[in-house]
Amino acid sequence: MILLKPIAPDTAMLFKAVRLRALADSPWAFSGTYARESELSNQEWIQRSARWNGDDGIGFLAFDSLDDENACGLVACYVENDGGIASGHIISMWVAPAFRRVGVGFMLIDGLKNWARERGLDQLTLMVTSVNHGAMDFYRRVGFRMSGKTGPYPNDPAIIEHEMALPLNP
Repeated sequence: MILLKPIAPDTAMLFKAVRLRALADSPWAFSGTYARESELSNQEWIQRSARWNGDDGIGFLAFDSLDDENACGLVACYVENDGGIASGHIISMWVAPAFRRVGVGFMLIDGLKNWARERGLDQLTLMVTSVNHGAMDFYRRVGFRMSGKTGPYPNDPAIIEHEMALPLNP
């Protein structure tokens, strides 16, 4: 059974370990890099964890109930207002390879949807790189659609990022 726990200052070092695993496993999926983020101090990770535990931002770690010391998934989201549309912008979505296609990603997105609806947000948005076909397919399965917005991927301008959106209030 998979359990979701909010990222908080008391889980900062676990959050750090999972985030660095994610960056090493799927470097093209994030705007951060392993090289940059592995240099952050523990205090910076504690501060990040505090930001992902409030009204303007949330983060979740997913745990296999058989191993509550190592998270098998990660996601974060922050509130943004773009042209009068209140959105939750998803970042840092990652599921450990051994836990892909077994529902962990759905649980992480559901956690964000619940959080966003409690805050009256209109939609969830995210950016996904053009080379991350598995992620695009997953996001489509949970209801995201291409918004039409694109931009260069910060770590390699030859790669395009596409915005996807999921309306929360049909």
